[in-house]
Amino acid sequence: MKLSDLKPCEGSRTTRKRVGRGTGSGLGTTAGYGNKGQRSTSGGTKGKSFEGGQMPLTRRIPKRGFKNPFRVEYAIIKIEDLENFKGKEQVGIQDFVEAGFIKKLLNGVKLLSNGEIDFPIKVQVHKASKKAIEKIRAQGGNVEVLV
Repeated sequence: MKLSDLKPCEGSRTTRKRVGRGTGSGLGTTAGYGNKGQRSTSGGTKGKSFEGGQMPLTRRIPKRGFKNPFRVEYAIIKIEDLENFKGKEQVGIQDFVEAGFIKKLLNGVKLLSNGEIDFPIKVQVHKASKKAIEKIRAQGGNVEVLV
């Protein structure tokens, strides 16, 4: 078999119908859409969720609560997680990602005060709780809040 011998399968390649090209072509005037009815004119379709006049599913289901579109979500780091960086002098967001503490960086990283710390360390995060800052400063460390 050669490259020049290759041909498409029988019936897989057909010429397209040229509609609306005069009455003699067999698909003139109405272009294959019939004479009357919803589908015969332009724009004559209903939306995807249309259920034949029945109340649509999205309107039948009860709606509860409120979803704030402006909510700011942070990836969370706890003080107990800093134990893994005991030998380091400074820790940043990249270090947390590499260590696997952050799987998805949302709108930033927030440091919470869960756990204890017994060594000085400088931490760079987007946000930190007051208690977490107090605990780190008490050990001689520092929290740098990024913008």
